[in-house]
Amino acid sequence: MKQAMIFAAGLGTRLKPLTDTMPKALVPVAGQPLLWHVVLKLKAAGFERLVVNVHHFADQIVDYLKENNNFELDIRISDERDGLLETGGGIKKALPLFDAESPILIHNVDILSNVDVAALYDNVSQNSPDALLLVSWRNTKRYLQFDDTMRLQGWINIETGEQKGNISSLTSQLSSLRKLAFSGIHVLSPSVYPLFKEMPDRFGIMDFYLKYCHQCTFMGLEMKDLRLMDVGKLDTLDQAENFINNL
Repeated sequence: MKQAMIFAAGLGTRLKPLTDTMPKALVPVAGQPLLWHVVLKLKAAGFERLVVNVHHFADQIVDYLKENNNFELDIRISDERDGLLETGGGIKKALPLFDAESPILIHNVDILSNVDVAALYDNVSQNSPDALLLVSWRNTKRYLQFDDTMRLQGWINIETGEQKGNISSLTSQLSSLRKLAFSGIHVLSPSVYPLFKEMPDRFGIMDFYLKYCHQCTFMGLEMKDLRLMDVGKLDTLDQAENFINNL
């Protein structure tokens, strides 16, 4: 069973005033809510079970899914109305809603892209890394660092020099580590689900990856022709319509 989690709980503060009356997930782009675009992309790729986390205007998202008959999919709600749990905590809370034997693709509701999510998912099913992170080269301040096998070793802020992860054991290799930017799209293997029990209720998923990268096989997959848009700000909404039309 192909299954995925859509992060839709965020406050959408960068999309105010639109998000003063609606959740970010229901902000329209090209005539349809962001959530519609992500759900339809996953459905077309063969995903059968989706878990959507909710917090800000949660009832609107629940009602929207009901009105659309859950798009004829098995869609489940992970309720974070009591408090936002960040990306890692959100996954931890949602885990009981998933099939414990199948990988989980993680996708933000405000990401539009040309990513073949089915191929990304199948890569984990066939090659069995503990997680697969979609990455690409772009100019940014913060990068993930990978060795020559594309195994995750750490994280670096090139502006401050701060580093995290498995770096201390790789001093001699630091100069050869590849720096690539995380897309926010990744797939978790069932092998790591038990490790979430060791994490707090609220944490970022990158903290999880950096904590366990020395013992787990977290692999990066570089996409050279990645076209990705984070529809997080008002000024990206108009661009987003053109982006969708050109995908």
